[in-house]
Amino acid sequence: MMNFLPLTPAMDSSVGKTFSKPQDEFPLWQPGEVPGALGTDPEKDIPTLTPFWPTPDKRTGAAMIVCPGGGYAGLAPHEGRDFALWLNERGIAAFVLKYRLGSNNYRYPSMLNDVQRALRLVRSRSAEWKINPGKIGVMGSSAGGHLASMAVTRFDAGQADAADPVERASSRPDLGILCYPVITMGAQTHVGSKTNLMGEEPPPDLVALLSSELQVTQKTPPCFIWHTADDQAVPVQNSLDFAHALLENGVAFDLHIYQQGPHGQGLGGGRL
Repeated sequence: MMNFLPLTPAMDSSVGKTFSKPQDEFPLWQPGEVPGALGTDPEKDIPTLTPFWPTPDKRTGAAMIVCPGGGYAGLAPHEGRDFALWLNERGIAAFVLKYRLGSNNYRYPSMLNDVQRALRLVRSRSAEWKINPGKIGVMGSSAGGHLASMAVTRFDAGQADAADPVERASSRPDLGILCYPVITMGAQTHVGSKTNLMGEEPPPDLVALLSSELQVTQKTPPCFIWHTADDQAVPVQNSLDFAHALLENGVAFDLHIYQQGPHGQGLGGGRL
């Protein structure tokens, strides 16, 4: 059952006291406050985060918002939970984002609103959840990689006078991890992701706006990008063009292109 920010006391053995943090899936907004909601169906209309916590002995204070792929039509579990558990082993708290989808008749900017709200929410609760507010990144795969690429190129410092304390927090990630990402909405795009994000005939100015290789600035945070050269679903040129834009703007990045490997492989696990 989904509740708003359920807080369950947990023992922090490193300091010998309890602190509150959510243990189950929770919504990004209070009921009835989701911007642009088309309904109230928990599966279709209510964006959520599912938390995964490292053990206290491994905790680094870093956190990652994880955006599964699925062509903006679905959410691939192995690109959510599996990555979250992998991050936990390395001391990083992970929050898997269930964002709104084109298959449920949502279009841009709903998805961007969801990931920005997720970043604000985690940052706004960082002291309570023992997270370093300067070490909150975003990670995405495939279409989730496109969502993550929008997060690292489209952000703001928050609204200082907002009534909602979450909206006062910055939506800028401190790091981006892009796994075989969709980046462009141009010729090298993944057509299904583009259609689900923008509809059948988006205007040219919207296509440019949502082509993340065109939105990189010197304020874009550092990024780690990986792809395979023979990806048959999302051309590797997506990652190459984004890395080039980072280079042109003086943004630190690592780019790894592997010769072989199918699209959507996540951590591997027999998919290679």
